Amino acid sequence: MKTWMITGGTRGFGAAVAREALARGDRVAITGRDKAACAAISDSDRALPVALDMTKAEDIARAVAEVQDWAGGIDVLFNNAGRGHHGAIEEVSDAEAKALFELNVFGLLDLTRQVLPGMRAARKGHIINVGSIAGMTGNPGSGIYSATKFAVAGITEAMAAELAPLGIGVTLLAPGPFRTDFNGGSLTRSAAVIDDYAGTAHKRIAALRETDGQQKGDPLKLATLVCDIAGTDSPPLHLFVGSPAVDRARAKLAEIAQDIDAWEGQSRATDY
Repeated sequence: MKTWMITGGTRGFGAAVAREALARGDRVAITGRDKAACAAISDSDRALPVALDMTKAEDIARAVAEVQDWAGGIDVLFNNAGRGHHGAIEEVSDAEAKALFELNVFGLLDLTRQVLPGMRAARKGHIINVGSIAGMTGNPGSGIYSATKFAVAGITEAMAAELAPLGIGVTLLAPGPFRTDFNGGSLTRSAAVIDDYAGTAHKRIAALRETDGQQKGDPLKLATLVCDIAGTDSPPLHLFVGSPAVDRARAKLAEIAQDIDAWEGQSRATDY
């Protein structure tokens, strides 16, 4: 029986993974800002609702201690808490960008630092960071959100190399579009609107809203996959989830290869 700590556990991927892990007989600490909403996910005695604001360091330290006292340790950390943001790069204010990074990046970092000492002492564990295909391909209208997920990708890759000798697995989960409420309660929009971006950023934002509820991804199937890989001996570092994510990742790799091939001679010519 594994012990999970899941952030953003009251809806979307977090709730789906929590329910699947509990169905498999694991213990799950379900965290979120609203403890009552966490408790509503399951009444199992293997579920622990924990109030947690990922932007408050004191909340993070208290929550980790509460989970460790309850279960004796944490086997799987599912770093899922986060939100999206729409706006052209020029439209996003410093305050909006910093608030997004505070939750999507610094909250994840702080929580992971609090959990890692226990995993290092046990010489086992698995950290699953929820990134996004937007952390590999930047798109008009969500560039600052992409920047947070690019940051999560870099952090995850570095952690994987640092923690592998200690028996701790690390996975970057990169979903494409899934039918969650991400485009509802988990999304904000910049206050500034600049008309010059009507044909790029604004067009894409409108398209995302129009197709909400029609996404190809099934969050229950994602939860099954996450629970299948959790705590395994050789978990994947990069896990693109859903057909759109796989297709966009392959397209991005092809674009990079094309640019490298076209400029390889000039690039190598800069060596001493």
